[in-house]
Order: sequence, then C-alpha cells, then structure tokens
Amino acid sequence: MWGVTDGALWGLADGMAELLWPTRCVGCDMPGELLCADCRAALPWIDQRWACPVCGAPFGWLTCTECARDWELAGTVCCLPFAGLAARMITCYKDEGEKRLAPVIAAAMLTSLDEASSWPGADGGPRFDACAYDGVCFVPATAEAYARRGFDHMECVAALLARGAGLPLADVLVRRSARDQRELGRDERAANLAGTVDVVEDVRGLRLLLVDDVITTGATVREAARALLARGALAVSACALARVW
Repeated sequence: MWGVTDGALWGLADGMAELLWPTRCVGCDMPGELLCADCRAALPWIDQRWACPVCGAPFGWLTCTECARDWELAGTVCCLPFAGLAARMITCYKDEGEKRLAPVIAAAMLTSLDEASSWPGADGGPRFDACAYDGVCFVPATAEAYARRGFDHMECVAALLARGAGLPLADVLVRRSARDQRELGRDERAANLAGTVDVVEDVRGLRLLLVDDVITTGATVREAARALLARGALAVSACALARVW
C-alpha cells in the first residue's frame, strides 16, 4: 500500500512540476520536449565518411589538420561540431544539472557510432564494431567537479551507451585535479594533464571504448588512453558528443 501511495504522490509531484515549470527544448526554448523534432532535424551531424578516423575531426579523412595520425587511440568518433546546439546541450547537462539529457546524448553517440561502422578506420577495418570491444569506460569527473555538480555526467551517459551497444560498463578510471583546461593552449593542455589519470581496475587484455563529452585538442582522451594502455589494455578508441576544430 505504501509503495502505491508513494508512487501516486511522486507522479502527482512530477505532474505539478511539469505544469509549473514545463519542459522546454534546449535548442529553441519551445515547451514540450528537451530536444524538439525541429531541433533534432537541424542537428549538424559530422559526416563520418569524411571525418578523421584517428581524432574524429570533420573533413580529416584524407589529410587531417588536427592530428598527425599519432594518437594513442585506435580511432575516434564524434557526433557534432562543438558550437550552437551541441554546446548548449553539454552546458545544460553538466553545468545546469539537466540530467534528463543523458539519454539524448547517449542516443546521439550511438547514432554516430552506427554510421561510423559503415566506413573504414585507420587500420582498414570498420571504424566501429561493438563486437570488437570488451566494455565501455568514461573520462571521470574530478572530485571537485563531482562535488560541484553532484553527479558524474559521463558515467551516466556511458552507462546508457553501454546498454545500447550491448557492452558492459567499465568504471576503471579516476582523475586527479588539474588546472582548468579552458584557459590553456594545445601544448599546455597536454602538460597540465600528464599523470592525472589513474587506472583502478585490471584492464589487461581489454579493448575499450572511452567516452567523453567534448574533444578539443584531445589531451584528456589521449591521457586516459595512455593510462589504460600502460596498464595492459589491448586497444582504446574514443567517442564524444562534440568536437572542436
């Protein structure tokens, strides 16, 4: 009886909250959905056919200006340019606490991974094949970021993405504090993050898909990949919602 009553009360509370503060689209602010049909249709997807298979930059398939094809990652898939709606989605999710965007972000990533599976990677094989991975891991929040936000934003997304891809979630990384990356240039970012990612579980022999929200210079995902490979992972690829270039 208590369970039924509690459920009814929660349902009533949710209904009242929606009436008082209706869900609005993060793109156009229209009430109804977090991401309305018009904004979904207008998403500027990165065409995986032309993207760099190593760093995920758009238009880098033949010659990439963003990497020297020397990243530790076996490949990278990014969904959207980091601008406009994609930037707003990330800000609303991790800085404004709109946790309901986690499945929207995970779905976008799965969509781009599915498209990437049709195109060759740097090694000539499919750029993405769920059967080629043993699990999905994620770039974790620092302790300070977790305390500020109250949740680890990429853990939530990674769990949903892993479920959608039919893979286990591997919570294997921790991050130590570093200076805010947004203040730094390319070389400074790499130096700032050196040694700040630790592997806390056994990853020997595993092939892992590493998930993050934004790839700018690649310093964060590369540092995470280096840590995983140093602890015995066989291969690490990455997927991010947005790419700066």
